[in-house]
Amino acid sequence: MKFHSRSVLILVLLVLLLVFLFLLNIRLGSVRITFSEMLDHLTGSHLLTDEQLIILKKIRFPRLVTAMLAGAALPVCGLQMQTLFRNPLAGPYVLGISSGASFGAAVVVLSAGASGMVASWGLALSSWMGAGLVMILLLFVSMRIKDVMTILILGIMFSSGLNAIISIMQYFSDASALKSFVIWSMGSLGNVTGSQLLMISVAVIPVLAGTLFYPKMLNGLVLGEEYALSMGIRIKRSRIIIFATTSILAGTVTAFCGPIGFIGIAVPHITRYLLNRADHRILLPATMIIGMVIMVISDIVSRLPGTDRILPINAVTSLIGIPVVIWLVILNRKSQAF
Repeated sequence: MKFHSRSVLILVLLVLLLVFLFLLNIRLGSVRITFSEMLDHLTGSHLLTDEQLIILKKIRFPRLVTAMLAGAALPVCGLQMQTLFRNPLAGPYVLGISSGASFGAAVVVLSAGASGMVASWGLALSSWMGAGLVMILLLFVSMRIKDVMTILILGIMFSSGLNAIISIMQYFSDASALKSFVIWSMGSLGNVTGSQLLMISVAVIPVLAGTLFYPKMLNGLVLGEEYALSMGIRIKRSRIIIFATTSILAGTVTAFCGPIGFIGIAVPHITRYLLNRADHRILLPATMIIGMVIMVISDIVSRLPGTDRILPINAVTSLIGIPVVIWLVILNRKSQAF
């Protein structure tokens, strides 16, 4: 694959920035763990204390890896949705995947309450199942409807219907259950356990790797389905692939981390602007890297360094994203993909 030197340089700089943010994120916290201490521990010249190791292994490292996986997964979902529907406002939750996950969480929290194991595994698995049910419904619809905009409208209707049901459940729930659900809906990267992180990795990493093998399909779809057909791309199969991968990625992240806004919609636009390219061979990996960078930055900001308070990650990503999107709109630079 041949890429412009500017694109390669930007990717290299982004990777270096991600490494720096990774180390910075590991270091930040109420318990101080410096870079030199971590390096000495790796070389064996001076070992970290048991407290420092527990904090790294049980809290900071899982939180950071979760942020990176979510940061890579959600923008790829958004990039695929924007390409398939040729709509700059399409995101990973436009088809109702997030609403399906929220509905699954609402069933557990608002109907049965959430405590102990139910609050962790039960909540995550029910959210995952809700997202999976919506995915199956969308796949069924996509096999019988040819017009992609009709599918988009139906997805929005599915989402609105599920949100209406969730609102009714909230109205009739007690105060403690309602509070638990509201907290979940704000999003969090710090509640993921080691076993849950393993499940997220097993679900997300292979799918992300798989998306890197079909940039030709996305390059064809961005010019329209008729053009894609002339290139020999099977439209129905392409829809199924995109719907399935988007559902798995967005559904998994939402199930374990709660809804996370902005990242899926805005990062693909930021990537296109920085690289000034519409080739998905470079857009896919670049979107993953930029998404990870922004999510790690959001995680650092959410922890309010110097304090013991933690902000909802959903609020932070929105506050960071809104100025970026407004800035892009003011610049009035149309993406090459649309």
